[in-house]
Amino acid sequence: RSLLQHPLRHRLERHRPISAAAAIARQVHQVEGKMRSQLRRDAIPYLSVQPPAVQQHKMTITFADCLPPDVVHPLPFSFLLDRRPNMLTAHSLCWLCQMPLAVACWGICSRCSRALLACPPLCPQCGLPAATSHHPCGRCLQKPPPWHWLVAVNDYRPPLSGLVQQLKFHHRPELGPALARLLLLRLLQCDDLPPVDGMIGVPLWHRRRWRRGYNQCDELCRPLARWRGCVWHREGLTRQRAGAVQHSLNARQRRQNLKNAFQLEFAVEGLHIAIVDDVVTTGSTVAEISRLLLRNGAATVQVWCLCRTL
Repeated sequence: RSLLQHPLRHRLERHRPISAAAAIARQVHQVEGKMRSQLRRDAIPYLSVQPPAVQQHKMTITFADCLPPDVVHPLPFSFLLDRRPNMLTAHSLCWLCQMPLAVACWGICSRCSRALLACPPLCPQCGLPAATSHHPCGRCLQKPPPWHWLVAVNDYRPPLSGLVQQLKFHHRPELGPALARLLLLRLLQCDDLPPVDGMIGVPLWHRRRWRRGYNQCDELCRPLARWRGCVWHREGLTRQRAGAVQHSLNARQRRQNLKNAFQLEFAVEGLHIAIVDDVVTTGSTVAEISRLLLRNGAATVQVWCLCRTL
């Protein structure tokens, strides 16, 4: 009998030596099958393209099996990204309401943004509650602060305060662009705000920055400088000495803690400068930096912050 008709053919084939290429091909086929099954379970939803008039919370969601053929969707290895909670673009969900985003890099949807930007009229100079937001309040007329304009997103209260705390103390630098976009929306609402020539962030002591891994003000300045079309002087302001943590001190201790703590590293004569900070409480930090800028010849000083304690 031939080998194909032999009754023990299946036993002979079982012991037939397999080449290395065939073994590798079999393993690759098994891995591809596992990846396909994992992709079907963990595929990122596809947000169908709709006109801007459609609200984000009413957008149609389809999954990978229902993708239109003319749409390119980054599904390969998306299940690997989905295992990382810090990947904002992998989830494409709002940080607050966890609803799908029309644009992943926004971070916060339009409804939550409108809620965060809603606040009472604030003084354009000190940022405290006032009768109108177009003229300085009585406090600024009697004793004006060393800066000329202050722009804040809202008061230091939830949920904005929780996002700021995550950015500062919980190692979430990916929140920087989303919070910077909120500050940009607030700046666009200020029609009488003059443009600036340069931007600086409030620096950290180098050891504190090394322990944290980043400066939260740098995460705000980086996208803002690109959107506003101004120069960001990343190393333009340095801290000369270490001091106590500001949020553990009272107003008098804060002023003493920041006295002669900063040094300017570039020429500001005749320039309009914006100071970017995350939270302005008593204003001691931005006041010390503003006086330093004005002593060196800066034309005007603006303060941009996420939260202003009211």
